[in-house]
Amino acid sequence: MAQIIETYRGVVYPWQCDTMGHMNTQFHTAIFDSASMHMLSRLAPYAELQPRNFGWADVRQTIEYKREARAGALVFVRSALKRIGTKSVEFLHEMVNAETDVPHATSENVTVLFDLTARKAAVLDDAIRARAAALMT
Repeated sequence: MAQIIETYRGVVYPWQCDTMGHMNTQFHTAIFDSASMHMLSRLAPYAELQPRNFGWADVRQTIEYKREARAGALVFVRSALKRIGTKSVEFLHEMVNAETDVPHATSENVTVLFDLTARKAAVLDDAIRARAAALMT
C-alpha cells in the first residue's frame, strides 16, 4: 500500500468562488498544482534538479469533482504515488474537507521528469526511483 501524505492545507476564500457559490475549477487546479509540487519535491528536491536543468512536466491530469467546496471550507490534500515508470510517475490527490473528511475532488496525474535543455522527458535516476519506491511501501 502506498503511503498517503498531506501535500496541501488551506481555506476556500470567497474570491475563489464563482456565481454558483462554490470554488471555481481554476482554483481546484491551482490547489492540485501546489500539492503536486510538494509530492514531486519528495521525489526530487528542486535543489537537486536545478543544477541539472531538469524539472517536472505534467502530461495528464484528470480531475473529478465530487462535492462542492464553498467559501470558508477548510481543505487539505492527501496524495499517494500510484506508479513509477521509466520516465514518469503517476500519483493521486484527494482534496478533502478538514472538518468532515468528505472528499471535494480528486486529481489523477502523470508527470515526467523533464530535461529543460533537451526539451524532452528524461529517465528517472536511481535516487528518484529509491525515494519513489519508499513512498510505495
